[in-house]
Amino acid sequence: MTALPFSTGPFPSVFVSHGAPTLIIEESAGRDFLAGLGKTLGRPSAVIAVSAHWTTRVPAISGATRPETVHDFYGFPRSLYAMRYPAPGATALADRVRDLTGAVVDPDQGLDHGAWVPLMLMYPEADIPVAQFSVQPGRSAADHVALGRALAPLRKEGVLVLGSGGAVHNLGDFRFGQEGASAWATRFADWLDGALMAGDADSIADWKARCPEARVAHPTDEHFLPLPVALGAAGPAVHTTRLHAGFEHGSIGMHAYAFQDADNSINED
Repeated sequence: MTALPFSTGPFPSVFVSHGAPTLIIEESAGRDFLAGLGKTLGRPSAVIAVSAHWTTRVPAISGATRPETVHDFYGFPRSLYAMRYPAPGATALADRVRDLTGAVVDPDQGLDHGAWVPLMLMYPEADIPVAQFSVQPGRSAADHVALGRALAPLRKEGVLVLGSGGAVHNLGDFRFGQEGASAWATRFADWLDGALMAGDADSIADWKARCPEARVAHPTDEHFLPLPVALGAAGPAVHTTRLHAGFEHGSIGMHAYAFQDADNSINED
């Protein structure tokens, strides 16, 4: 674990794995990590939450004044549907994101569980402005790195670019309560960790060709794509800090990383 809270230079961009919606109500190492992450990072001026669960054809950013808490899941405990994350919207920030990336501003989009579950654990006071950013499964990881790089100037203003998806996400191989991970999941996570710790954006941009387990680890792209956005937001020369690693239910990687400009890197123990 790194020696934080963050104190100097631009705010780091971060990728977290948000797991199942029940993460917020069930004890786990992933939940404990996210519950401490806000204090680890410090308080941003605002958050751009890049969620795997908002997929669009072209980039989009939420411009809601008071984003609704969206319960975009079915068949889970009733207590989850009563939860609300009443964070203020970030309308001016949404306009900035539009200008930087060409994104469409959606005035009605709320915060789906890819955004509010980790944020409720990280910043439970819900007093930091949040704008949610979409991913585009019809576009490449390289396109998402480029989107992140377009967002990079906002980090100098204390904005947290928070990618929320899954380091490994194969629900077809989900085994409730299984400890450890399937061999293919471990191989993909090891490849991913190596590429990220090396700051190798080219490998992340070309992930499907570079790693044989890519299509098993991610049968669809949406849970991977928040990661290249967060990576890109650190700029072309990246210092990566591994914040958390581990698996839940055999096929859900809960890994998390912080990214910073190599010249303004987070100090490590």
